[in-house]
Amino acid sequence: MLDRCLAIFQLWSMDERFRVPSPPDQKLLESLQARLLEPVELERCNKLLDAHHYLGSPKPVGERLYYVITDLQGEWLALLVFAAAAKHLRHRERWIGWTDAQRERRLSLVVNNIRFLLLPERTFPNLGTRALRKVLARLSSDWQVAYEHPVVVVETFVDPEQFCGTVYTANGWEELGQTDGSGRHQRDYYVRHDKPKRLFVRQLCRNARRSLQAEHLQPALAVVEAKAGAKSRHTVKEISSIVDSLRQVPDFRARVETYPLWSLLAIYLLAVLCGAPRGSKDLAKFARKLSQPQRRAVGIRQRHGRYPTPSQPTFWRLLQEVGGAELQQILLAVQQQLRGPAPKDELIALDGKEPKHGGGQSVLTAICVPSQYYLGSAIVDIKTNEIPVAQRLFEDLDLKGRFVSLDALHTQTETARDIVVEGGGDYLLTAKDNQATVHQNIDKLVPAPKADFPPLETDAHSVPHPGLRKEPSGEPLDSYPASLC
Repeated sequence: MLDRCLAIFQLWSMDERFRVPSPPDQKLLESLQARLLEPVELERCNKLLDAHHYLGSPKPVGERLYYVITDLQGEWLALLVFAAAAKHLRHRERWIGWTDAQRERRLSLVVNNIRFLLLPERTFPNLGTRALRKVLARLSSDWQVAYEHPVVVVETFVDPEQFCGTVYTANGWEELGQTDGSGRHQRDYYVRHDKPKRLFVRQLCRNARRSLQAEHLQPALAVVEAKAGAKSRHTVKEISSIVDSLRQVPDFRARVETYPLWSLLAIYLLAVLCGAPRGSKDLAKFARKLSQPQRRAVGIRQRHGRYPTPSQPTFWRLLQEVGGAELQQILLAVQQQLRGPAPKDELIALDGKEPKHGGGQSVLTAICVPSQYYLGSAIVDIKTNEIPVAQRLFEDLDLKGRFVSLDALHTQTETARDIVVEGGGDYLLTAKDNQATVHQNIDKLVPAPKADFPPLETDAHSVPHPGLRKEPSGEPLDSYPASLC
């Protein structure tokens, strides 16, 4: 038996496909160095790739890192290039298990090894495996330094007509299948080349796939979602129905070329529905993420065979010329068309926020909770506060039979009277320790609860709102008198 095993080993060691490194090569393997290329070295790197790699030098756009593997004397032995991951890969998406929306926001956490070259005059057994291992050990931390976020998964394509992918499988990469043989030439344009590649992937940290498919990213990873911004996933049919409601708005411009007013308003409304920022620069960025069919659907006119996107100055003029009250009525009408009427059984919450770059002004907004159905908003000028603005906003809201919640600033007799007498609703106002008179009235008129009450089940004695529940001791919450404040 031992003789047979020895014979097999001797045959294996004689096979050129299974060479082992010589003692000098083994010593060199143990001393390999991996480092990032300096900008001045990129020209030499690209020349070597053009000369020795079957794909030539890459032209990556966006985030990318170039690595070189050297010996102790600094002589180049191998080159590796990492760049943005492929936009969509069926096998990868199934392997990670994320949704399309998650993929669009988190794809920056995945990178692609787009080039790997062992310099032919210096190669020897196990160099590729050791070089790849050296780079992967530092890849995520280098990406953090360069682009302020880590990466957790790496992918690559292997041409089966050229290579076997052994260097990847030896480093723990997993083969997922083959691509469909198409390549992206422009943002929304793919060309079929009928040369499918083998797809390999590897996690750079434990539970990377679980993190990518989680509802919320870990704080260290969440920065990529903030950078990615929002993107509209509305269908052409849905966008067309929005545009139909906007065509009635008169255009403030004497001449319209590429962007009719309704197309700009449609983009603004899509940004609202997607929760995207709505400054002029933000809107221009959001518009650039619309696909060509989406741009056509919003009403952008074709130019040179494609549908362009409005610039920041175009949106700036829109925000300056279109009146806020008119725009709000448009948004409310479209919202009702898409979502139906406002829920009658939900709490109405009013809250003020100061937007970034708002010049000191804040916006008081009324929404339904928990559906987040938008009811209206008003600007709070820097010369006043929210109290009179809220009282004027009540006039535009249907408060009959509704509970209205505001913070302690609005715990005012006139505010409460407007809600109850004028609007026909009920109020839920906060009383703080610095409102001594209000606290005294509460102590006199309302029995103190025995303990804090969590939102449990409702019954016939509870307030008629699903978010407000009965206190465990049996005291009904609606014992608070409407005229308390």
